[in-house]
Amino acid sequence: MAENEKSPYGWNEGDDTPLYYKIKADLKTAMKTKDNAARDTFRLIMGEYPKLTVAMTLESGKKTTRVKAPDEITDEDLQTIIRSLGKSEKIVLDIKGEATSDYFELLQRYLPRMADEAEIKAWIEATMDFSKMKSPMQAMGQVMKHFGKLADGNMVKAILKEMG
Repeated sequence: MAENEKSPYGWNEGDDTPLYYKIKADLKTAMKTKDNAARDTFRLIMGEYPKLTVAMTLESGKKTTRVKAPDEITDEDLQTIIRSLGKSEKIVLDIKGEATSDYFELLQRYLPRMADEAEIKAWIEATMDFSKMKSPMQAMGQVMKHFGKLADGNMVKAILKEMG
């Protein structure tokens, strides 16, 4: 697979192209350049699309689901799929005792940048008043609500324990 700096693959949240179409375009690029590792990664992501469903009610009143059409698939839906695949790969890497893999790195290029420890600490120090709390861990909910999926819960927990 190509080096990180030279890689034709990746997506940024500010891009005009929706993630769905970027993944399709990158699959074509991988196929043309015979980059089998990238091609297989994109196919794995696309293989998860049938899990994206919409609840609906039939004329008979029975509730069921249907697979989302391509124009209904949001960037957030795809980021959830990619996070799930990345989480599985992280478990495999931990078992192997490895830090990262080309597959994991490629998946990360399609997710928004995670908040780092310094950003989280700065936000906590600027907005949280620990004097009104029994323990710093009570701030966990507010911190996670602010950062959402852009912060690792375990990192936030460690930061709060350290501050307490």
